[in-house]
Amino acid sequence: MSDGMLLGLFAGGLLAILLLLDLRRRLRARSGRAPKQTLPLAVLDGSNVMHWGGDKPDLATVAAVMRLAEARGYVVGVIFDANAGYLLVGRYLHEAALARALGVKTDAVFVVPKGRQADPYLLDHARATGAILVSNDRFRDLIADYPELAVPGRRVPGGVSEGKVWVNLPDVRKLAA
Repeated sequence: MSDGMLLGLFAGGLLAILLLLDLRRRLRARSGRAPKQTLPLAVLDGSNVMHWGGDKPDLATVAAVMRLAEARGYVVGVIFDANAGYLLVGRYLHEAALARALGVKTDAVFVVPKGRQADPYLLDHARATGAILVSNDRFRDLIADYPELAVPGRRVPGGVSEGKVWVNLPDVRKLAA
């Protein structure tokens, strides 16, 4: 491996960490709670969740899962693959456009840079923040690097049944009561 490739890998890894830390900061700031509190965070695999309702991707499913997670006491963020906009509307969509379509603030949405895989961003963010990952992807090819995925409740599945979204996400408001 050449020095240029190593430098590129290092720079890419550093960029990924900085972007995840910024997303964490934005989610925490959005919560409106004191930063000293432990915040229940949930991060959605947007490119996975948008397919829960069927073969055709749908942002309404992502928005419904976000609302459900918020109603259960979580600060919610969503991470999309760079091609999400192409799958949805045939063109690239940046964070602001996706946030508008979802009816959320821009700081709750992150689009992975073009040419990068979203899974490491999702998993690194969940690891760095302690967030629960909402996805039906089992990340089997990455379980060796992210053994915490094997911990029950660390990754929660969901779906759409009879037109309603469901997610195996505990209601932290009831747990705190």
